[in-house]
Amino acid sequence: MTTPTPRPNHPGAARVPLPGRHLPGAAGHSDLADPDSIRTEVRELLAELAGGAAGDESAGTDLARRAHILEQAHEVLVQALATVDKI
Repeated sequence: MTTPTPRPNHPGAARVPLPGRHLPGAAGHSDLADPDSIRTEVRELLAELAGGAAGDESAGTDLARRAHILEQAHEVLVQALATVDKI
């Protein structure tokens, strides 16, 4: 007669860890990237590009403003990728 092997859903049996659970910060899931919030934030930033009226500002100032907005959108995406890379 053999000894029974505990089943995974048996109380007291050790659970198999899921991928990424062993990494720091993965337990709380507070720093995970939320695709919907990232899309919303990037859309809002890109909407600012169309929001400025042409001719209201000098070409250099407008170009600098657009570059700043694109840098912000880029930073949002970089942070999201960095968060995903942690998992």
